[in-house]
Amino acid sequence: MRVIRTLGLACWALAAMVAAAGAEQACVSGPGVLGVSRVLEIDTSGGPRFGFQYKETDLLAPGEVVLTFDDGPLPAHTRAVLDALDAQCTKATFFSVGRMAVAYPEMVQEYARRGHTVGTHTWSHQNLRALSPAKARAEIELGFSAVQQALGKPVAPFFRFPYLADSAATTAILKGRNVAIFSIDVDSKDFATRDPGSVHRRVMATLARTGRGIILFHDIQPSTARALPGLLAELKAKGYRVVHLQPKAEAVTVSEFDLQARQELDRRRAAASGQPLARRALTWPSAGTSAQPAAAKSEGYKARRARPPKSDWLTDALRW
Repeated sequence: MRVIRTLGLACWALAAMVAAAGAEQACVSGPGVLGVSRVLEIDTSGGPRFGFQYKETDLLAPGEVVLTFDDGPLPAHTRAVLDALDAQCTKATFFSVGRMAVAYPEMVQEYARRGHTVGTHTWSHQNLRALSPAKARAEIELGFSAVQQALGKPVAPFFRFPYLADSAATTAILKGRNVAIFSIDVDSKDFATRDPGSVHRRVMATLARTGRGIILFHDIQPSTARALPGLLAELKAKGYRVVHLQPKAEAVTVSEFDLQARQELDRRRAAASGQPLARRALTWPSAGTSAQPAAAKSEGYKARRARPPKSDWLTDALRW
């Protein structure tokens, strides 16, 4: 049975590589696709901030958009999102949650194989304003280490706060680590509906007012997975242009959190190897393991962002 599972995984990986290569070939020859109008290299020195909360640097010209996806990966919906992006030969930035990356490292690698930028979104999507400075730092650092371990190479020094809930202390941490902070300009609110038409209409209506912006989606949401093909087609039809963000330098992780991330990834792989049903787990871990400051371990938007969530983010996200 173990041989069969290994062969199955190898076949899946080969099929994914072939599909990605085929999509790349289609991008060379296929007319009428959205594509990428320009690649923008971001110098993250000093922790620049982008999006409606900050307006310190204006990245985009009128008609330009940046496609971003939070909270993943989750294979059932992430694959559909990646396929929709491939069909339009366009690129996005994925802000991955560390525990999701550990659960599905092959999907994090798929982000990169298909040419997208991989940033981070903390270890477990906690509201950092509700945590002590030490615990908030651990959430940030373990998030970077976990996504990097899953990816198998350095990630972009790009970060988005869960619930867009920044603070002076956490912003200082990221600035000191030369990590760029991304807010948003257009909120799809895909978490609030199962209707892809609602997602589509909201994004286009907001863009009609703003004329440009960083668009927030979630690749764990079925509404976005279903809305994306038509939405991308309309972006093309309305003359919007996609800007692909890439970092000038790679993220640098912290060794103590790298070790913790490797241990979590090794535990996940061992469980999946010994228990086939473990591969179907929604997250790894769904509860229990939390980001802890190294010292502690050695010793033993607006309204939404203004307050901690009342319930678990992942439960809410998947209630549909």
